[in-house]
Amino acid sequence: MPRIPADWRFVSGHPAHFIAFGFGSGLAPIAPGTFGSLVGIPLTLWLLPAYGDLGFGLVILGAFAIGVWACDITGKRLGVTDYGGIVWDEVVAMMLILWFVPLRPWWILSAFLLFRLFDIIKLPPARQFDANWKSGLGVMMDDIAAAVHTLIVLAILQRLFG
Repeated sequence: MPRIPADWRFVSGHPAHFIAFGFGSGLAPIAPGTFGSLVGIPLTLWLLPAYGDLGFGLVILGAFAIGVWACDITGKRLGVTDYGGIVWDEVVAMMLILWFVPLRPWWILSAFLLFRLFDIIKLPPARQFDANWKSGLGVMMDDIAAAVHTLIVLAILQRLFG
């Protein structure tokens, strides 16, 4: 249970909170991680063509670094390291995944569904990051691990079905 209410007033009260809550998507009353993951899709569809592969890679690195900072501050303020409404980790992980797959509806949907599955079940090392790294870095890394699991499955699917 957070020490203070995580509502729009909290989210809009500090840039770190606004970022950590995925521009407010983390306030969704059910499945906030799913809504955060959805934010990554239009961001990728907008930024990847605008910046190209190298630029988008730099955007992801910057978003990851900002996420470590924002998630750390927000988790400390809430008193819960990986509060459910903190979804910037899902946003960045989804962008990372989409950087490597064809930006066509079937691939985007597959990426989204697989990522949500791996984010929920937390295979190793995601489980270890989630359990042992109680910081903004831990919040970000468990979703990066889930993104890697997703990319492995998508690579196999791409190989099989092209």
